[in-house]
Amino acid sequence: MRVLVILAALSGAVAVAAGAYGAHGATGQAAELLKTGSHYQMVHAVAALAVLQRPLGRWGGWGFVVGAALFAGSLYALAFGAPHLAGIVTPFGGAAMIAGWLALAVGAWRQQ
Repeated sequence: MRVLVILAALSGAVAVAAGAYGAHGATGQAAELLKTGSHYQMVHAVAALAVLQRPLGRWGGWGFVVGAALFAGSLYALAFGAPHLAGIVTPFGGAAMIAGWLALAVGAWRQQ
């Protein structure tokens, strides 16, 4: 659980930095990629922290942290000039975030 908290906190920090650079240092499509990545990463960093107290919440938290890293990380890579092929990772990150939300739903269902 400690590792998940650390990763969620670092994810939040990266999201703020990427959002700030997108707002103040990048232009055009790079700024939009940074903005989108930052938004999704921050939402899922907070969600990962919020679910830690729930049984099975850790599975959702891991889905949020790993998914945000893949999703936002691939968008950040594209924003900084990575080959277009880097975008192939983005849907896997989205799928992991969706899996995190589904794991949270299953955990809540099983609590009854």
